[in-house]
Order: sequence, then C-alpha cells, then structure tokens
Amino acid sequence: MMAETSFRNRRILVVDDEERMVRFIRLNLEHDGFQVIEAFRGAQALDKLRSALPDLIILDVMMPDIDGFEVLRNIRENNSTPVIMLTAKGEEDDRVHGLELGADDYITKPFSPRELVSRVRAVLRRAEMGGGGGGSMHGLIEVDDHLKLDFDRHEIWLNGKLVNLRPTEYRMLYYLVQNAGWVVSHDQILVNVWGYEYRDQPHYVRLYINYLREKLEKDPANPQYILTERGVGYRFVDFRREKPSSL
Repeated sequence: MMAETSFRNRRILVVDDEERMVRFIRLNLEHDGFQVIEAFRGAQALDKLRSALPDLIILDVMMPDIDGFEVLRNIRENNSTPVIMLTAKGEEDDRVHGLELGADDYITKPFSPRELVSRVRAVLRRAEMGGGGGGSMHGLIEVDDHLKLDFDRHEIWLNGKLVNLRPTEYRMLYYLVQNAGWVVSHDQILVNVWGYEYRDQPHYVRLYINYLREKLEKDPANPQYILTERGVGYRFVDFRREKPSSL
C-alpha cells in the first residue's frame, strides 16, 4: 500500500477504549506514513486535541467515561478538525447522529486496513479542498433578494444574516451552485463532494441536501433553491435565467 506523499507525517488522533483496536489502527496508519497519537478515554482525547493539534481524529462512539458523541460536541464547539466516527455494525442511528453533530465520516466495525486508510485520505483531501472545488466561482453571487453567496470569503448570507455551514455542507452548496441550472446525479455529487471512494453511499447526499434546505429554504418541504429531479438527482435553480419566487 503506497502512501500519498502529501499526507506523510500527518498527525491522526485515535480515540478508542479498546487497546487492541487502537494498536490495529496505529500499525496500519503508521505503515502508510501517518503519525498516530493515542487516547483511550474521552477526556484524554480532548486534552490531546489541545496539546497535539492533530490533523484528523478517529473517534469511537462507545467509551466508558465520555461517549464519542459528547466528545464530538465538545470538539465542534470551537474546532473544525476533521472527525471520523467508529460505529458498530448495523447501528445506523449512531452513524446519522454522528453526521448531524458534525462528523465528517464514519467507519463501521469491523473494517479492513484498506478501507481505513482510504477513508482517512479522502477526509484529509476534502479538508484541504475547503470549499473551493476548483476555485472558479468568484465575487458576490446574488441568487435573489434573500440569498447571497460569497465564495471568495466563504460567506453565505440569507435575509441579511450570516449562515453557518459545516465544511461538507459548504462544499455541496458550492458544487450545486457551480452547476446551477443543470441536473447533477447522486453519483456526481458523491464523487465531487466526498470523493470517488463514496460513490456507493447515496444516503450521504440525501442527508446533506436536507441539512442545506433546513438552513437556506423558507419551507424545506417545498424548496425554491435546491430542487429535486426525481430518480435523477438535484438542481440548483438557475438564478442567471430564472429568479426564485419571493420567499
């Protein structure tokens, strides 16, 4: 397994109360050129986050002192370090809850070394991309009188108020606006927002479309910006030709 040179020596904080699991993850990540910081309790993880400044965190949900969800809440209060949650097989509620709290991805136990490294690389690549997606969207974009987008400043304004988007929400919005007026498929969104490794995870798209609609649409059930093309994908309204009706 060949490491991506750009990710060599990146610091990964691994948090799990099972020492065997931490050792398994550490050996495989170190083999791929990463540096690994270990933590076996939630409180210890928060201390290591402040002292070691990791580039990414792998965080188990089930821990004895502070569970992974509470640790994630603490992290997201003032830190945007990418987080991959470790969840038990079949625990879909845990995966959805983690994403809702701001996790960037999850890995279901048991997992292979190849899947582990692939997910870590993909999340680091997305974190490096920020919202840019190629950087071709510049200047202030006035979708209508209510919604204004400034991708140079990474700012989204709705009715004069700054909207707080998580990094993945921002990347998805950028991609949709970049293709305004065109229908983009679930697969296209997955590959361009998450990466090629995620082409078999369509639920990611549905979940984050809902997040964006909750933050941008007056009536998320009847969206005027992010439109559904049933059986195909989604389309951001072509504001250059058609103005959304008044909100």
